[in-house]
Amino acid sequence: MLNSHQLILHNAYKAWCSASQLRSTRLRNKRFTYGDQWSDMVATHSGATMSEYELYRKSGTPPQTNNLIRQMVKTIVGRYRTQYINDSSPANKNVAAVHRDNQLDELDSRALEEFLISGTAVQRIEPSHDMWQRRVKVTNVNLNHFFVNAITDPMARDIEMVGQLHDMTLPKLIKTVAAGSRAKARWIRHIYGNDCRNRTLDFSHAIGADALQGTSFWKADSTDKCRAIEVWTQENREVMLCHDRKTAQMSILPANARVKNTPTTTTRYDVVTTWHCRWFAPTGDLLAEWDSPWAHGTHPFVIKFYPLTDGEVHSFVEDIIDQQKAVNQIITLINNIMMASAKGVLIFPETALPDGFTWEDIRRVWRDCNGILPYNPSYSNSKPEQISVNNTNIGAYEMVKLQMQLLEQISGVTGALQGKTTVTGNSATLYQNETDNAVIALSDIFGTFSNFRKNRDSKIATL
Repeated sequence: MLNSHQLILHNAYKAWCSASQLRSTRLRNKRFTYGDQWSDMVATHSGATMSEYELYRKSGTPPQTNNLIRQMVKTIVGRYRTQYINDSSPANKNVAAVHRDNQLDELDSRALEEFLISGTAVQRIEPSHDMWQRRVKVTNVNLNHFFVNAITDPMARDIEMVGQLHDMTLPKLIKTVAAGSRAKARWIRHIYGNDCRNRTLDFSHAIGADALQGTSFWKADSTDKCRAIEVWTQENREVMLCHDRKTAQMSILPANARVKNTPTTTTRYDVVTTWHCRWFAPTGDLLAEWDSPWAHGTHPFVIKFYPLTDGEVHSFVEDIIDQQKAVNQIITLINNIMMASAKGVLIFPETALPDGFTWEDIRRVWRDCNGILPYNPSYSNSKPEQISVNNTNIGAYEMVKLQMQLLEQISGVTGALQGKTTVTGNSATLYQNETDNAVIALSDIFGTFSNFRKNRDSKIATL
């Protein structure tokens, strides 16, 4: 039977496991963005499973990679930095100071890159723990270390639980949750002894094996760090509102508080909503807890999922992976055809096989451009003969051109947006119109990310 705190941790783990498909899709999108485009697993005719790279390699066709996705992502980020980020300066002086201190132009560019790859943007805003100087710290949150309850509202107003996995050194963790207590610091050191690495809560019986792709939920990514689990929950509490008309002050007291009635005092029962933070060790021990200490009264995260249709996220990169794969496959096919056409087929009579040579030796020598192939005419009246046919003109080049055009049409990143040279004779006005139209095709992405930044700046202003 789980206690109330363990039940919260159990729900956090369920949320983590529920996002396993999102993390898996993000990982695949990231691989394609940065050039690893042949790692998808496929089934062979024999029923075996292997990567596309291994399948092509075994068939004697070296896979060719032409990374068009990366250039498109760089183009969108560059356009946004030029047209939006660098031209927008917050009117609020405090927010502008946070922008300068955290170099948010650079941070937001990397957040936009993540937004295009995974369809998610998550940042954390909180005052730094520097006791000598109060500053607001803004960081991008890795999706692998983030979890949230299932949401369907594009504005993320239906969040009831959200949290982050932290990998910290033990001194930093103690500084964060010990609240200056030496006794509590000793207790935390005891928890994170050797026993912590071997003893974690097990919720597998309640969640199911299919969702268990989050084993790193309990263990730090590095052996020299401690894993801590931060969970924020929205909670409703019964309170007593006390209004002192003489001082014009409103007090919120526990529901069971006894307030002495006076002619100038009015009390009223109410239910208030608060955001409560808890830090857990992997063992399930509650390290610390507190209510939201900030004026905005919520959690420290700013979240944007795109487009969040029926709770599903489908990113920009996900839409163009199939076209990228088609381009790679067609170019690999062209390369294979050109190699076969240049080398041709060798007809080698069995009776002309030199002494000491095997057919594998013949194949190896024939594959080498400088190879010497022995042939003794006294063995046979027939001699080795090469047969080659030019098969390169089979429409493959037109297919590559078609797939690249489809890539531009599906992504919205046209040649004009990429700065490609226009057709000779076209006016500058026409070229500018083409560029403007390309930006319109991406305006939904730009507008959504701009909304994310506005929400972030609003939360900064209310710290």
